[in-house]
Amino acid sequence: MDISVVIPVYGCREAVPELYKRLVATLEKAGKSFEIIMVDDHCPQKSWEEIEKICTNDKRVVGIKLSRNFGQMRAITAGLEKSVGDLVAVMDCDLQDRPEFLPLFLDKIDEGYDIVYSKRKDRKDTFIVKALSRSFYAVYNKLSDMKYDFEVGNYSIAKRKVVDSFLKMKEQNRDYIMFLMWLGYNDTTIGLESDERFAGKSSYTFSKKVNLAISLITAQSNKPLFMAVKLGFALSCAAFLYLSYLVIRYYVVKDFDMGWPSVVASIYMMGGLMLSALGIVGIYIGNIFSESKGRPIYIIDEMLNRHEEE
Repeated sequence: MDISVVIPVYGCREAVPELYKRLVATLEKAGKSFEIIMVDDHCPQKSWEEIEKICTNDKRVVGIKLSRNFGQMRAITAGLEKSVGDLVAVMDCDLQDRPEFLPLFLDKIDEGYDIVYSKRKDRKDTFIVKALSRSFYAVYNKLSDMKYDFEVGNYSIAKRKVVDSFLKMKEQNRDYIMFLMWLGYNDTTIGLESDERFAGKSSYTFSKKVNLAISLITAQSNKPLFMAVKLGFALSCAAFLYLSYLVIRYYVVKDFDMGWPSVVASIYMMGGLMLSALGIVGIYIGNIFSESKGRPIYIIDEMLNRHEEE
């Protein structure tokens, strides 16, 4: 098998038939043997019905139905583990990324690269979304000592050895592109124009994005713990110096007329910082708890066009 294309499906039922049609046309024109793996991440729009129809008519399409919604990254992992291609492409189901661009990825692979990422030239998002995304990755890069471009999307292609290395990483908190970058293989990016969503809307709400950001940062870096320690030490030093100043002022100037608001404000400030530090520690303990349970990353409910022994 030359190439496997893994597609997590959620919230875009109307786009599935069109995506399949354009993807098959592109791959057949490229003269590659291929398989298309569509992973239904328990889509509320019943996208599985569309996937079943396609799998019935085309045995080159593999349908995977997860038992519940496990999240996009775990759905991608499920597709990767069932892929058999020498090359594996990953793309979203909303058709913002054009299937017709796949030959460009293949050309870069032929140049000797192990991974080719897409970089959206004209990202179809609001100014606020772009600003928040840019801010998050600036913080993430600082804390994780990596250089991640916020314009790089899931649309990518990688060689089999890269995918095999990725699948050895069994963390519960996952991100496909970040994990690939961590692996350190020879990679490059290509600039691509993106389209509007063919159907539906993004399921990543603001709160989900915040939770994802916290999960990724705490899963990839322990710097927030050191930052909490340094901040606590700095505040303790500042408090000690201020206390020394008050003592000197009392004995030298004989003036100790201090109001209670400053005391209350100090207590609330220190209390808030202590709670924040405890919260950071709690998040890391929670991550340890999740990993220690050793639960599977996903559960497959049904799979089409794969041999029974698989």
